[in-house]
Amino acid sequence: MTQQRRDFLRQMALAGLAGSAAVTAPAAEAPKADATLTHDMTAFPPEWLGKEQIAMLIYPDFTALDMVGPHYMFTSLWGAKVNLVAASREPVRSDAGLVFTPNLTLEEAPSDLDILFVPGGSTGTLKAMQDARLIAWVADRARRAKLVASVCTGAMILGQAGLLRGKRATTHWATHSLLKDFGAQAVDERVVWDGSLVTGAGVSAGLDLGLSVVGRLRDKPYAQGVQLLAEYAPTPPYQAGTPKTAPSEVHQLMGSMFNGLVADMRLTAKSALGA
Repeated sequence: MTQQRRDFLRQMALAGLAGSAAVTAPAAEAPKADATLTHDMTAFPPEWLGKEQIAMLIYPDFTALDMVGPHYMFTSLWGAKVNLVAASREPVRSDAGLVFTPNLTLEEAPSDLDILFVPGGSTGTLKAMQDARLIAWVADRARRAKLVASVCTGAMILGQAGLLRGKRATTHWATHSLLKDFGAQAVDERVVWDGSLVTGAGVSAGLDLGLSVVGRLRDKPYAQGVQLLAEYAPTPPYQAGTPKTAPSEVHQLMGSMFNGLVADMRLTAKSALGA
């Protein structure tokens, strides 16, 4: 599907979706990996071709959709290099049993990143918060990254690395109250930008975050094309996707599942802040 998406984006350029400037723009050099393609690139807007270095952290028992949604969007960035990074190159099992194979270790990941992305989870995220080596790596790469992003409880990992202090941020509703423990200003929005930091709410919000990043790094027509190709036009069968719209009894039942996790994360946050 990745190759088809790239072909589609080329067709977008040929159709003039980047605006009238695209018609007279000089041709951009295509990456060598795509040298076998025969599309006419004379109208391809040069600003659509990037060279971003993107590291998407994965760790045992992370939530797959936290990462997969943004991954789809990031791999639609023409010219970008997207890496799955983990403690080792051994396969990593998500909390629901999906297995992913990282292509870089923490040490092998580029030192200077355009995007550092961190997904969330539950007990797996708590363990990641308590992993000194992983947290040190996140803090190190974030210092030089042009953009730091998280989805769901991935914000807890960013907080543990000291990256949320004084920042506007969001996370999964179940851990939203923990943001202040990391010195952040909690914002009840699906995607929250604060300078070079962008955080997404729970799980499926990663699709919105990823698309928002695509729009920032390219332009609106490019992002619209990616959205169209994904046919991302959600019409859920139930209106219970947030605490505000879910029946109160459903909210209370689901929330009770996280009481222990939230307490443990709060203790971990206090240790990070020296409290």
